[in-house]
Amino acid sequence: MDPRRRLIVAAIQQHNNQLFQVQQLMHRRRRRRRRNHRAVWVRPWIDRRLDLGMYNKLMIELRNEDPHAFHNFMRMSPAMFDEVVNRLTPRLTKEQTNFRPNLEPGLKVAVTLRHLASGTKYRDMQYAWRVPHNTISKVVRDVCEAIVDEYLDEQMTCPTTEEEWRQIADDWLQRWNFPHTIGAIDGKHVACKAPPNTGSEYYNYKGFFSIMLFGMVSSDYKFLWADVSGNGAASDAQIYNHSELKQGLESDNITGWPRPDPLPNDTQDVPYFIVGDDAFSLRTYLMKPYSAKNLTREERIYNYRLSRARRVVENAFGIMVNRFQVLLTTMQHHAETVRLIVKACILLHNLMRTRYPVLQNRLLDRQLQNGQMEPGEWRRGQNLFDTVEVQAPNRASKEGKMQRNLIKHWCNSPAGSVAWQDKMIDLV
Repeated sequence: MDPRRRLIVAAIQQHNNQLFQVQQLMHRRRRRRRRNHRAVWVRPWIDRRLDLGMYNKLMIELRNEDPHAFHNFMRMSPAMFDEVVNRLTPRLTKEQTNFRPNLEPGLKVAVTLRHLASGTKYRDMQYAWRVPHNTISKVVRDVCEAIVDEYLDEQMTCPTTEEEWRQIADDWLQRWNFPHTIGAIDGKHVACKAPPNTGSEYYNYKGFFSIMLFGMVSSDYKFLWADVSGNGAASDAQIYNHSELKQGLESDNITGWPRPDPLPNDTQDVPYFIVGDDAFSLRTYLMKPYSAKNLTREERIYNYRLSRARRVVENAFGIMVNRFQVLLTTMQHHAETVRLIVKACILLHNLMRTRYPVLQNRLLDRQLQNGQMEPGEWRRGQNLFDTVEVQAPNRASKEGKMQRNLIKHWCNSPAGSVAWQDKMIDLV
């Protein structure tokens, strides 16, 4: 290149670099000027939080004057609320700075629980609580993460010994008259807004976007295991087939899983199992109803007995969503935040069932003295016909069919029958 031309190009580049530096300097000055002349640092109505906010006014009044209303407002008693706040305080306490004062842990827990209980949007909550909606968004995630970290090992720990698993099975037999049962499984769609760039991945067969909660519950409506990783387009069977629960049952490597032994008043060894609806494959470790076509009387009795045990998982979902009604709304959070909130709700549900086992039992299906099942309030009068209306039958293993037939005969024999079962199937 000609030397003169090279000098001209270098001069132009130097001029452009200087111009760019000047533009950057002017931009920084404009930004600094805007920061220095912002209209308000804290909006006046937010600054009066300590005097007029819901946490410092209404909740104190409810605690002192009407504990029942406090319970309805927070979905837990004052004593339970204080326990949760004390447990979460170390995880929620932030270091003070020279800027705005930090929110106290009790306020963070109260705001989060109220959001879970009501499903109210952040922009609507900010005025009563006098906390900006963007701050509430961060607070809810922080508190839910703290709940999961604090209570996961305590409230979602599966048994590790054969005696503990057998105790769970004994509870099923005493409460629901079904032998060798470890848990009941089912899935529930939790509605959410459509995540960006996901197509139909979250769109379910019911016609809305959702994530899937798949769980296994004990006889007293507590979650023993749960998976919230599924998307709405997946079915219950798909999520179960890819879950660690099925892998553990198939490989027989669940710690302490009880060895087969005879049914009550019988002599033939039968494996322990979980119960589910007709969407799942029949296996020795998973019992489901007979197909609804051409059922014999014995098969109908077996289906009725299994349905009494299986509906426990539906009742568990019903209790949880009635306590935390954010699960009944179309949640406007990101998908990962939805999963986090669902995890927190499960752990709080288990915590409440541990502390107050009879609370909200009016929502449950109730068995009358004549053996008839009265639907719980959460069903809003809708009866359960899972043993009559079945969907998508799957192939069953030979061993599973043999085991189901054995349990069927046991349910119809003097060893395992209950007084009201014949009357109940005659009502169908």
